[in-house]
Amino acid sequence: MLDTEVQNLSIIAADHQTNVHRAGEGKPVALLHGSGAGVSAWANWRKVIGPLSQQFDIIAPDIAGFGATELKADTKYNIMLWVEHFVAILDELGIDKISVVGNSFGGALGLMTAINHPERIDKLVLLGTPCGRFPQTAGLKAQGDFDGTIESMRRAISFFPYDDSIITEDLIQARFEAATRDGALEAFRKLMPKPEGENPEVRGIPEKMLRTVPHKTLILHGREDRVVPYERALDMHQWLENSELHSFGKCGHWVQIEREAEFLKLVKDFLGGDA
Repeated sequence: MLDTEVQNLSIIAADHQTNVHRAGEGKPVALLHGSGAGVSAWANWRKVIGPLSQQFDIIAPDIAGFGATELKADTKYNIMLWVEHFVAILDELGIDKISVVGNSFGGALGLMTAINHPERIDKLVLLGTPCGRFPQTAGLKAQGDFDGTIESMRRAISFFPYDDSIITEDLIQARFEAATRDGALEAFRKLMPKPEGENPEVRGIPEKMLRTVPHKTLILHGREDRVVPYERALDMHQWLENSELHSFGKCGHWVQIEREAEFLKLVKDFLGGDA
């Protein structure tokens, strides 16, 4: 990461003690993380916060219940609560309108914010984001099957990249420690319950809702994504009226890691241009 000062902020948003990383100046851009075991904003975005902060005001929050942000035992977590939490973060930081770069779950959160609070969102960049309905993939199943052992963490992470040589023991250990700290496994089960039934189906944001989104959108998706299939990106491109799609061969679910240089150029050009 470039030599950039990253602030670690602790704020109250939607009644949750919330951890936020912030760096840079310029147009505000939120980096929204995914939902796997041991995930956090820093785990998803640490390598690109510095380069992006040379051009933008970057905020990378841990969404309610994830990372270092508070999880409440008596709260029911769902996409609308997470939208409320994200908007409250923007309010607390004094940001009226922001672009979103969302990875997987984070992309869905950005989209639902655009649908429910269109005036708060400028542009969208969606990485490996689910939409419509599709059979549960082996990659998603491996996330739900995480049982608190290092072996299950190694298996869960193995589905993310196309080339698993980028997975280091340090990465596995860091995700494992985050996912097994006191109360973390119980929190993960609460936030992301296992699908039920013999052939579970994943339900992303439906076509009808996506067709109402007018925001300029850049869709980035790995052709070999084993977590959210590439076909979801093709559908999303059809349903979002103001979208463009860039796909990557020999790339899985971690575009921002597997194709870091291309990711940075595409995002900087797209978000830095005129509306």
